[in-house]
Amino acid sequence: MDNQSSKWRKFILVLNCITLGIGYCGGPLISRLYFLHGGQRIWLSSWLACIGWPIVLIVLIVAYFFRLKTQGSDTNFFCITRQEFTSSAALGILVGLAGYLYAWGPAKLPVSTSTVIYAAQLGFTVVFAFLIVKQKLTSYSVNAVVLLIVGAGTLALRAESDRPEGESTKQYVLGFVMTLLAAASTGLALPLLELIYIKAKKDVTYIMILEIQMILNIFASAFCTVGMIVNKDFQVISREAREFELGKAKYYLVLIWSAIIWQFSTLGIVGVVQYGSSLLCGILIALLLPLTELLGVVLYHETFQVTKGLAIFLSLWGFVSYFYGEMKQNHKKKREEEENPIPQTEMDQTDLSVI
Repeated sequence: MDNQSSKWRKFILVLNCITLGIGYCGGPLISRLYFLHGGQRIWLSSWLACIGWPIVLIVLIVAYFFRLKTQGSDTNFFCITRQEFTSSAALGILVGLAGYLYAWGPAKLPVSTSTVIYAAQLGFTVVFAFLIVKQKLTSYSVNAVVLLIVGAGTLALRAESDRPEGESTKQYVLGFVMTLLAAASTGLALPLLELIYIKAKKDVTYIMILEIQMILNIFASAFCTVGMIVNKDFQVISREAREFELGKAKYYLVLIWSAIIWQFSTLGIVGVVQYGSSLLCGILIALLLPLTELLGVVLYHETFQVTKGLAIFLSLWGFVSYFYGEMKQNHKKKREEEENPIPQTEMDQTDLSVI
């Protein structure tokens, strides 16, 4: 890979890390806002997490026209194959299920508690990544995983003090179990997404990434739409809007922004998994959880204990540890490439393939 292509891939990776941060920090917060002020529909909340896929369609259309202009009309319109479409569709159902399970967290638990439980996704991601895509674990990545899990675990020491007033034990436990199942589903989905990229018999371009994201969200939306129909959520939206504590107009604004913000998380995931790895994506999500905790304290006046500050410190330490290890690995790989250079004919094939 030449220097220009390498810089382009790093830029795309950083961009997707930013979008992942926006989605995974903003998504839980705005979902909690919906439930705090009178919203009660869990299927609706999960539906909003995936229904914003037309935004990706707009970006895709622009990308198609750009590719048509630069590469000519002989280029295939779609990048994905039938097998990749089927795999993405099946994964979309799993994503829809994970979204439904995850919606129980903001519905029944404070942000600071639900993020504690959801931090378990990193452990699930490590296990499934090792089993499914044979993820290699270095001492630095293992250290990062341990620190991030311990950091999230410290939050559980005082989680009971955040229990909402009037919340029954049954509902609290149900929210806990559902969020834990969501963490397991996410931990499984990330390596499966990486497996789709690995099994692709061609270069995975950014257009292909967008296509996969759109397919994931279309089938996740279909799954959640069925749930909404069965639960009769569509019929009560207008009533919820009238009874929403912040007013009818702000109710619809919350729904719209939920759909937009959650799209950032999906876009970030599919990009980070491709240009990084499923493990990196899991680590970034775990890193963002303490930040979401802090924002929950600031915006919703949730309690802030010393354990939360400790969790943030350990998470940052784990994050630095992981990327220090990655820098050492990249430096070693670069030194090996200099000692054994790749033939020019192979380098020439990379150029704009990422587009």
